[in-house]
Amino acid sequence: MRIWSSAKGKSVMTLKLPYLKKRGSAVDPGVRERLWLHVHWPKGRPTQLVSSCFGGELVMWDLTRTGKQRWTLFGTSSEGQNHNRIVFNMSSVRLQDDRELLISTSMDREIKCWDLASLDCCWTLPTLGGFVYALTFSPVGAGCLALGVGDSMIRVWNTLTTQNQYDTRCFWQGIKSKVTALAWHPTKEGSLSFGTDDGKVGIFEVFSNRPPQISSSYHRKTVYTLAWGPAVPPMSFGAAGGKPALSLYSCAGEGVILQHDPSKLSGEASDIDKLIRDTNDIKHKLSPHTDFSWKPDGKVVAIGNEDGCIEVYEAPGLKLLCSIQQHHKIINTLRWHHDHDSPPELHCLLASGSSNATVYVHDLRSIIENPPESPVVLTEPYRRLCGHTAKITGMAWSPHHEARLVTVSYDGTAQVWDVLQEAAVSNYRGHLGYLLCVDWSPDDPDVIWTGGKDFTLQEWKVSKQEFTKPPKGKKMVDLREKMKTNPKQKRKNKKAPGAGGAAPPETNGEPVAGGEKVATGQELSGEDEEDEVSSTNSPLPPSVSVTFEMQRKPVTAIKSKDKPDLNLLKKKKPRSMLPLSTSMDHRPKEDLLQDCITLASVRHSSAPPAGCVPGQGDHIHLGLFSDRQALYRMFEAEEEAHVEAGHHDSVVYLRLWSGDLEGALQLATEKGELSDHLLSIAPMAGFEVWRRTVEAFVKQLCLQEQYLKAASHLLSINQLYEAVDLLRSHKLHREAIALVKARLPADEPVLKELYTCWAATLEKDGHFSAAAKCFLAAGASFDAAKVIARKNDVPSLRTAAGLARISGEAALAQSLALRCAKDLAAAQDWIGAQEVLSSQESLLVHRLHLCVAALMTAMLADSEAAAQPRASGHHVSIQDQVRDAWEKQFGVSPDSAGHRSAGALLQELKSAESPTPTANIPLRQVQLYSSLHLTRAVLSWLLGDDGQLIKELWQAVAWLRDAGHFGVSAELCRLLFPDNDVSVCSRKHSKVLHHTEEEPEAAAKSLQAFVDYHHLYEHWWSNSIQIQSRSPPPAADSGPGDEVEGKAANGDATEESVSPETQSRDKLDFDASVLLSEQHAACQATQRSVSEIQQRLAAMVLKHSRAQGGQLDSGEKEADAPTQISAEPSESQGSGDAGQRPEEQETLLSLSTKMSEHQKRLVDLPDTIKMYPHPDVVECCLVLLHLSKSSQSSPSVSESLQQKAKDLLRKYGTDASVFKASQQFLT
Repeated sequence: MRIWSSAKGKSVMTLKLPYLKKRGSAVDPGVRERLWLHVHWPKGRPTQLVSSCFGGELVMWDLTRTGKQRWTLFGTSSEGQNHNRIVFNMSSVRLQDDRELLISTSMDREIKCWDLASLDCCWTLPTLGGFVYALTFSPVGAGCLALGVGDSMIRVWNTLTTQNQYDTRCFWQGIKSKVTALAWHPTKEGSLSFGTDDGKVGIFEVFSNRPPQISSSYHRKTVYTLAWGPAVPPMSFGAAGGKPALSLYSCAGEGVILQHDPSKLSGEASDIDKLIRDTNDIKHKLSPHTDFSWKPDGKVVAIGNEDGCIEVYEAPGLKLLCSIQQHHKIINTLRWHHDHDSPPELHCLLASGSSNATVYVHDLRSIIENPPESPVVLTEPYRRLCGHTAKITGMAWSPHHEARLVTVSYDGTAQVWDVLQEAAVSNYRGHLGYLLCVDWSPDDPDVIWTGGKDFTLQEWKVSKQEFTKPPKGKKMVDLREKMKTNPKQKRKNKKAPGAGGAAPPETNGEPVAGGEKVATGQELSGEDEEDEVSSTNSPLPPSVSVTFEMQRKPVTAIKSKDKPDLNLLKKKKPRSMLPLSTSMDHRPKEDLLQDCITLASVRHSSAPPAGCVPGQGDHIHLGLFSDRQALYRMFEAEEEAHVEAGHHDSVVYLRLWSGDLEGALQLATEKGELSDHLLSIAPMAGFEVWRRTVEAFVKQLCLQEQYLKAASHLLSINQLYEAVDLLRSHKLHREAIALVKARLPADEPVLKELYTCWAATLEKDGHFSAAAKCFLAAGASFDAAKVIARKNDVPSLRTAAGLARISGEAALAQSLALRCAKDLAAAQDWIGAQEVLSSQESLLVHRLHLCVAALMTAMLADSEAAAQPRASGHHVSIQDQVRDAWEKQFGVSPDSAGHRSAGALLQELKSAESPTPTANIPLRQVQLYSSLHLTRAVLSWLLGDDGQLIKELWQAVAWLRDAGHFGVSAELCRLLFPDNDVSVCSRKHSKVLHHTEEEPEAAAKSLQAFVDYHHLYEHWWSNSIQIQSRSPPPAADSGPGDEVEGKAANGDATEESVSPETQSRDKLDFDASVLLSEQHAACQATQRSVSEIQQRLAAMVLKHSRAQGGQLDSGEKEADAPTQISAEPSESQGSGDAGQRPEEQETLLSLSTKMSEHQKRLVDLPDTIKMYPHPDVVECCLVLLHLSKSSQSSPSVSESLQQKAKDLLRKYGTDASVFKASQQFLT
């Protein structure tokens, strides 16, 4: 045992149990395995601990003591105080007088009370853990009572002790089941024989500690009765030579009485039936024995049988003297009257009790004193004792009275009788439930002991009982009334099979406890029916009824119609194969008896009776008992009956039995009732019959949808291809393929067909991976890769690409890898995308593209995270980083050759087209398209193609701008040109661009203009932050021309005082003249005019179409008012023709003329102007003038630049809002 500190969570002390050797017994090595250790810490005793030990001892531990002996044993002052089995539980209590008591319970079924001060046992209370099956007083030891109990223990109680009221000893060694029978030796003190539920017979010497002697001859069922009697042959042979005069007899549930030699139980016991047969020359079968009783003088023995008959035999040869045929049911108990202190005429009284409720007493004096030459049959009793309402289970004659008998019954009462007067003396009703055993006290004439199913043994006085007779059961009263109104009930019950309680109750599949004495096929008489009912005046408590133990002598209550037997409902009787002949056996008894006469005449007469043909007509059932021809005639008649009833399976079996195998199979085939059994015997009729039967059975199985079984049967007749077709036609492709691969060569064409067919089915159902496996098995790798790619998610595309590459489908592998990489790149999983492409050497250029996209995305994200604009000239450009990454990771440089050369890579990349930019494309996708142009630009740089380089750079920036991501476009410009000079492509690699052609030069100017445009705004915003302008900067993603004009018009805010630090930063650090391109200003003004005219024309067409449709009513005129206004020049729409609005609405013709003029002007402009646009020139003029006005102390814009801006404003700033904003600079 360990003692733990709950605060520290660790063990502080370990106590080792003492191994106490019991006095007079060897140490059992197996006792350690059955240890149940209980610990109790008494309240108020922190240093003392009580624990149980190995064999039921209790130990007090002193936790303050040191050394090995820390314990003190309880109950050492006298012998036998401790429990003798393991202790289950303990509890302590403090009394009012300050005494402390400990209560303990044990496996020995005893409750003990201990004084904690002296450690002695104050008292012991024995308890019972099962039904009391047997009780008997020792004829030698006065007041020594033995109990056989259902808890597999025997108790021996000294009832006359004065010191301890419950002076009991328990015996359990060698007993493994319920103790159902006991018998003391008539002369040898302390010798107690016992019988158990599992058929064991043994002898205890109760005054020693030795284990019992067990007989080597076991009964197969429960032992009912034990008795000591004189030895009979063969054991009586040689008795004079020192053999004991008495033998031990046992009777058990299988109906056998065995004679055991008590001096040699290891020897084989003898069955007394052999002696009975030999002595009385009996050839027929003896009825099973259920009880027996030796007359006290040992001269005769009475044996009760299962059929209710009692036979009296004379010792030692066991000659049959008489047969008592009074009871009709199983005999449960027999008792001879004692022969001490009683008149001789009473010595031969034999009392008997059965499953009838009536007790019979027979006087056998004349037969015993004058044995007849042949056995006598007695049918009338000497006395009849009526009153019990259920079967009799036990009885005992009073040793103190003459002809005084006590009986116990299933009605729950014990009844004392005056036999000679046939009078009821006293009735005891103290038990709950039925009684099982009884004995009269040997020392007190007024005391009787009874035991029963309520787990109690009770002692009671005859003179103190309130009742004289047993209670009348309600069921008996109802039955008597029913018998009066329906006298036919008696005959009906006679016919009912099993109504007499023929079946023994069983528990867990074994015979019941106590071993039911079983009747087989008894018929009920009216008297029997009365005896069947049990009393209702003995209610069972819930605890008792829940722990119900089945008893011997069954309760066979009559079953009512409204309460059917559940066991019968569950087990349905199978249909008879020979119903006609069976039904003939259910006729009246007279007819059945006549059948016996008829059959005897047929068997023993040369000429049968007239009109009697066994197996036909009224004598069909006799075909079973006559010759084969008669049997065949009976079969024919039975077949006709089965066909009429539709029981064709029975006809098949009859034909089989008669040898017509082919006919049986033919019939089963026609009726669709072939079975595995019939098929298994079909080969006996020949191969052709078997083959036809198999094919018929296959069709039958297909109708029942048992396709696998059907295919297996086809294999048995070597029809492999048919089996495969059957499986395939029912979509069992997996099984069909397994069959083909197991049986046919690998190159079998049907295998490829199966794989292809299954793949199509799987693909249709969406099981793409399984379909791919089928295609692979069929050798169609291309289809396998395509079907996997149908899922179109990244794992599927990656798998499909790998599959195609392994299978040698290079083009498909590249296509799928590229699709997968694009999906991963869209999700910005750059590493995953590179891994997918790395397996394909030919996709190097796409890996370069993804490298550029990853760098560009990362650098844009970093620059957005930094709130302040970058200072110029301190950063490596993105194209430098790209070039370094290519050389390091992919080995691509100006010097690389072969498939890594810049020319070959650029040629591959030209095939990757990008769509037209729109505002609906997500930013991630836009960045991918932009990075594509950046990739081409870097490759052009490696080739030394400056013109292509600048055009691709322009495209990279324009993609972001045209898709509406203005701020991202500005950030990319800063990353491309940290010095704000587009001619400087790389400082690291000293690359300066020189353009000789018109288009690259126009692209360079456009790109420079946008770089300066973004720089101009940076300058303006940083200046506005310093002077705390009221106007916030426009959103990063908004267009440049919408809000800036209005903000530039608010020049009033620039009159604030400016600090010297600000003045030093007001100077523009770039050449802004590129922003003031007059050609682009003219082009932009013309484009604005065209857009305005298109809007006005559209409004006029809409208005005209509505007027034509007759839809202009008063309500719609109001709704169309905005449309009419929009057709006129508004304040927000500028005109390229004049600075003021026309007074009246223009006509369609005049607008069309103007449109033609503007379009002609646009056509006349150079293509490079339209292909490579500049930022809004008018807007740039307003911003520059605003900057010059806000820094008058030190102008940031030169006079010439200001003048050029004003000139351009006057010429092209004709729009109403621009005109208004420009007035403060032009006046």
